[in-house]
Order: sequence, then C-alpha cells, then structure tokens
Amino acid sequence: MTDPSLIRNFCIIAHIDHGKSTLADRFIEKARVIDQRKMQDQMLDNMDIERERGITIKSQAVALEYTAKDGKTYTLNLVDTPGHVDFAYEVSRAISSCEGALLLIDATQGVEAQTLANMYMALEHDLEIIPVINKIDMPSADPEEIKRQIDHDLGLDSDDAMLVSGRFGTGVDELFEKIVEKIPAPKGRDTDILQALIFDSHYDPYRGVVVHLRVMGGSIVPGQKIRFMYNSSEHVVEETGKFRIVLSKTESLSAGEVGYVIAGIKTVSDVRVGDTLTDATNPATEALPGFREVKPVVYSSIYPMDANDYNELKDSLEKLKLNDASLIYEKDNSVALGFGFRCGFLGLLHLEVVQERLEREFDQSIILTAPSVRYRIKLQNGETISVDNPSVYPDPGRIDSADEPYIKAQIITPVTYIGNLITLCLNKRGTQTSFVHLDEKRVELVFEMPLAEVLFDFYDKLKSTSRGYASFDYEIIDYRPTKLAKLDILINNKIVDAFSQLVYEPTSYDRAKKVCERLSNAIPRHQFKVPIQAAIGAKVIARETINPLRKDVLAKCYGGDISRKRKLLEKQKEGKKRMKTVGDVELPQEAFLAVLRENEDDNSERR
Repeated sequence: MTDPSLIRNFCIIAHIDHGKSTLADRFIEKARVIDQRKMQDQMLDNMDIERERGITIKSQAVALEYTAKDGKTYTLNLVDTPGHVDFAYEVSRAISSCEGALLLIDATQGVEAQTLANMYMALEHDLEIIPVINKIDMPSADPEEIKRQIDHDLGLDSDDAMLVSGRFGTGVDELFEKIVEKIPAPKGRDTDILQALIFDSHYDPYRGVVVHLRVMGGSIVPGQKIRFMYNSSEHVVEETGKFRIVLSKTESLSAGEVGYVIAGIKTVSDVRVGDTLTDATNPATEALPGFREVKPVVYSSIYPMDANDYNELKDSLEKLKLNDASLIYEKDNSVALGFGFRCGFLGLLHLEVVQERLEREFDQSIILTAPSVRYRIKLQNGETISVDNPSVYPDPGRIDSADEPYIKAQIITPVTYIGNLITLCLNKRGTQTSFVHLDEKRVELVFEMPLAEVLFDFYDKLKSTSRGYASFDYEIIDYRPTKLAKLDILINNKIVDAFSQLVYEPTSYDRAKKVCERLSNAIPRHQFKVPIQAAIGAKVIARETINPLRKDVLAKCYGGDISRKRKLLEKQKEGKKRMKTVGDVELPQEAFLAVLRENEDDNSERR
C-alpha cells in the first residue's frame, strides 16, 4: 500500500499544439517507464487517428516512479489531455482526478484562447497550477515576453514559471522536483469505506470492461465484491493495477492512487463515467460528486451502409461510448436509409473522430447526415419544442417563432489579421462585443454569433485567414430569435430525407446552390436525365441537372436522308421518357459525404 504523502496526481493542460504529448514523452523517458528501444513520439496517443492528425483526442494516464533529491521515491500519476475546444469535456474529467496541473504555454505563440479556458477550469477545481513555458529551443522563442503574459493575462506568478524544451528534455529534471514540491499529496479521507471515482473506461474483448478510477477513500483488492452506486450492479474484482503505458498488475489500489479495475464486466451499460465505486458489503452512504453533464452542440444521424448491420452498429456505439463519455445517441430512422442512430457531438471535429473510430476500430461502414444544431421552436398553441432533426420539423403553419443557440467566441490574434477576422465574423452573422489590446502585438476579439454558423468551415477559415496564428475558443450563452426554414433536397422529383437541413432562411439560397452542385458532381450519370432540386416547402430555390448517358444511335447511319436519323432519335427519346418514369437513382456514399463538406476542394483537416 503506497503512502499517500508519496503520491502526486497531476495533468498537463494547454492550447492545441503547445507540446503536451511531447513533454509527456520526456517524462516517460526520464522515469524509464518502458525500454528506450520501444520509445516513440506521442507515446500516450495510442489511436492511429491521433498520430495521423498530430492531436490528442483521449486523455491518457501513466504512473511514473521518480526518486527526488530528498531520497524518497514518489509515484507521479500523469494525465495527458487534449487541447482542442471540442474535447474540453475530456479535460474536465482529467482535472477532477488530480490535485495539480501543469499549464503549458508555447514560447513562440504565448497565451491563447484555450490556455485561458483550461486555466479557469483548473481554478474551479481548486488545483495547484504550475506555469510551464515550452519550446524554449525554438529560434523565435521569447520566454521573457511569455512571463509578462503569464503575469498580465493569466494573473499567475511568473517567478514560478518553469522553462523547458519538450523536444530535447531541457528543464524536465527541474520540473520533476517542482511537481514534488508544489503539487499537494492526495488528501486522505477519515473513513476506510471504499469510494472511488470512475473517470474513464475501455472495452477489452477478452476481459470485458476495464474501469479507470481514482481511489478517494479505502482500498480495492482482488477478490473483493464491489458495487456501482448508479445502478447498484455488483461484481467481484479480478485484477487491480496501474497505467504504465501497458496495464501493470498490482496487489491493491489504496486512497489517493489512480489505476484500473477488471471485474469481468460484460454488460457495457453497467459502467458509467462519473459514477462512484464502493464496497458491496460495507457500502458508502453517498456517491462522490460526479462530472458536469455533457451538453452536445452538434447533431447528426448515423446509419449502417447495409441495413443488416444495424445490431453490429448498435454494439459498436455502446463500446465506443465507454471510451468516449461525451457521445450521446438514440434510435432514429429514415425513409431513404432505414434504421440508425441520432447522435450528439461536442463539435464537428468530434463528429469526424467518431466516424473514423467506428470505421477503423469497429470495421463499420456508415453514412452520416448533414450536421445540425438544436433549435427551440414555439408553436401557435403556446407549446415549445426542441428540434435538432429536420425529419421532426413541424409544419410552418403551426410555428409561431424559432430560436437558435448563440455562442460567445473568443479570438486571440496578432494585430496584423484584425481586419480579415472581423470581416469573417461579421459574414457569419457575428456581433462584436469586445476588442481588447492584450499588448502591442496581440488583440482579443469577442463576438456573439450563431452556433450554426461555426459548424462547417469557420475554424478552417479562421486559421487560413490568420496563417495559423489566431486561436479560438467558445461557449454557448443563450438562445436568440432566428428565421428558420427546412431545406428539402429532391432527386428525380423525390425528397431524400437524409439530405434535408434546417437553415437560416435569408442565406438558404447559397446553401441550397452549394448542396445541389456538390450532389451533381457526386451522383453518377444514369440512362435518363436526373434533376436535383432544393426546395423550401413547395418553392424550388435551386436546381442542377445530371445529363444522361447517351448511346450513339446514329453510329450506323452514314449518309442518307435526315428523316431516318430523326426517327431513330425520336425513338430513343421515347424510350428515355419511359425509363425515367420507372428509373431509380443510385446514390453512392460519396453523395452523403459531399453534403458534409462545406467546400468541395477543401481537403484541410480540422485540427
């Protein structure tokens, strides 16, 4: 049993691309957790998609053994967290299982939007914060300017700031000592009754659900009977252990420690993130305070390519939800696509990640519908309903008014790009509420704008307009009146409900024209002419036509009277008319994906 005074639980928080995973690599290297030959970059990013995109999606824990200058050996439980705004819920869960945080700041870019947001989250949980200036090896690094920003922008003491290089390991030994010295040991509880907070879990096909937890009081040993307080299900512990890149078995887990429990749990729904685990024979009287309820902001439906794969998709979503607690889903169905699931996501990047994980990790072939936000609609009879799915949009004659979610967008940018970014936000129906010069080089812009406007290409345009220097963070503030309309897409005069979207009426023509153009390029040509129309109610507002494949019936005619050629062409025309009345249009998967893309030639990944 580890002495709680020799335990330090801390996480690394920062804006995206400030070097969290690289610094975590140096910690692992210095602590010799694994053999040097097995070391690789982004050691804690164990998903292919994380390595490909160079981003952290899942918070990952690892236990490090460190012998300090005082001669004592400490267990440092490190949690590496994501930096993208879409994964703020992952960060909040990591923070709630720690006593301290390393606030990482890029020595070349300084304090950015997500730096502030993550710091405030850590302060809410009363964590000890150590500011760390990373990338001091870069030619453009300016540590003195970053120290001034730490004092001025963050209100932290810059004298406590540590200078490190995650790339070369400079200053990491001093940072280890600072962690031991500054971050408090876990507070022991007066009671010996077991209380452990579940902060994550994943599914092992051979051993069932592996529960990730932080023990707040008491201890867990193999053979012990445990109970989940949320649903009162009981299980017998088979194995306890700690995270050392791989799962490392231990004899027990005691108060203050972070580790895992395997108890042969095959029913995925038994485990809930934020739940309290306790002893079945001597249970705790009340549960630990869990995490704030996750609120999805983007909604889309997921359908299997083959209707027979519905049950497989259902099982895959259950297992994925174990590892991604922010995913929310419920059953849905479509005339065009059959049975599927309506899912809620924390942002468009989160949607893309879930789609790729379902395809890679669970081998699912899926189709997604166009993303939407949740609108509030007041009906003529006084009733108010929430609508995020175009298929349940009420008849316009019954609607009295509609409200849409607004966000407060915080943008920190170099002065050079102010004009272009203000224009971008105004084009997205934004209203400027604040303009603050942080110093002579940087400005903080605050806009209030509809969430629906930042769903598609806002982040990409923000980065391209500012050459990657502007940073972006947002929070939902309230609902405001809007002019809402349901845009239907008709293919060969039939409505395809999977393409329907809820749009802002004054800009509906531009959206409709883009969708029709993208579909006309994605749908293959048929033997007959295929019209693609976008309509609001009975009014068609945009149209594209896919011309038919045409057999050259005049190939055998050479010379002779024109009337013979005309007769053959008229006969072909009659045949095509009959074919159109019975012909069905084949819609490839690319057609559904085309509606998701805002710009056809935009291949940039959302980071």
